[in-house]
Amino acid sequence: MPHANPPFTFAVGYQQPENGERFSDIVADYQPQVGEVYFAWVGTPSGRPILGAHDDDSDAIQDVLEEDLKALRQLGVKLDILFNANCYGAHAFSRELDNNVRGVMDYLGELGCQPDIITTTSPAIAHISKTHFPAVEVRASVNMRIGSTQAMSYVDDLFDSFYLQRDRQRDLRHVASVHQWCERHHKKLCLLANSGCLKYCPGQTFHDNFLAHIAKVETMDNLPGWNPHVCWNLYRKPEHFVEFLKATWIRPEDLHHYAGMVHTVKLATRQHSHPRVVIGAYANQSFAGDLLSLTEPGFSTAFAPFYIDNQAFPPDWAEHMAQCPENCDSCHYCQDVLNLVLKNSNGGRWDVGDVGDE
Repeated sequence: MPHANPPFTFAVGYQQPENGERFSDIVADYQPQVGEVYFAWVGTPSGRPILGAHDDDSDAIQDVLEEDLKALRQLGVKLDILFNANCYGAHAFSRELDNNVRGVMDYLGELGCQPDIITTTSPAIAHISKTHFPAVEVRASVNMRIGSTQAMSYVDDLFDSFYLQRDRQRDLRHVASVHQWCERHHKKLCLLANSGCLKYCPGQTFHDNFLAHIAKVETMDNLPGWNPHVCWNLYRKPEHFVEFLKATWIRPEDLHHYAGMVHTVKLATRQHSHPRVVIGAYANQSFAGDLLSLTEPGFSTAFAPFYIDNQAFPPDWAEHMAQCPENCDSCHYCQDVLNLVLKNSNGGRWDVGDVGDE
């Protein structure tokens, strides 16, 4: 259970845990820290695999979702619906898209669970929401990769809040500057704390696009023996383990650096095998265990038998990364830290000499 209230609220991703635990019960245990729950509607594309796509009875999935949404509403938690697929194909700004969005919103309204927030990657859906649901907050998805106030200003008529491009969020001076702009323009600044994605990943657009079409992708005769994920291919070689440290995640212990600058901290839990562990770690701002197990995607299996000891980081880790000059060819700080935090669960020793220097 949480021992202190962070200076911001958490937004956690809805799922239906395989152990049968109700997601609304998990959220109830972390009140009032969890202020929002984000979810995708059954059968609709989003930034993750489609909810209910692999279940024989999607009606049962929807029934559980509706019951959970009602329970979350009773807890006073804000509901954030995701229309954040990276591609809507030929329907990108169609009347059919308008009808679909309005249909889902109206249905949830009749259920007593109209969302308080719409998070989207689509300027068209932002426009639809502003036109038909003016009381609903519209949030720019982290997948829009909005990393500057200049970019925010281009669409400030469409969005009320912004997820900061995760590649920029370790730069505390930049976060402070963006926060000041948001304050002046009456916007909310949000960030994603536990992304396992590579920093500036060159495969993100490709990945997000095929997820948007995953229902058809999974029916195709796809390339055998090839993994479409840049990160999983990279971590097959231990000499690339250091890239995990260079990524965008923020340790639970370092969240205090964002106090007063960030309104909402998103925790990626929609696909995580242990959402309670993730929420508990960040709510308590402390975690004793394998840092690889907190991120989504998580790479514990890719690193095995090695793991990253979250308690072994140097005390100035966050401050150092906030000033990172991104000159990896001449800087070996992350490799030095990796030598401190990477442990062998079999009792052996990690030695960078075994795989070569950066």
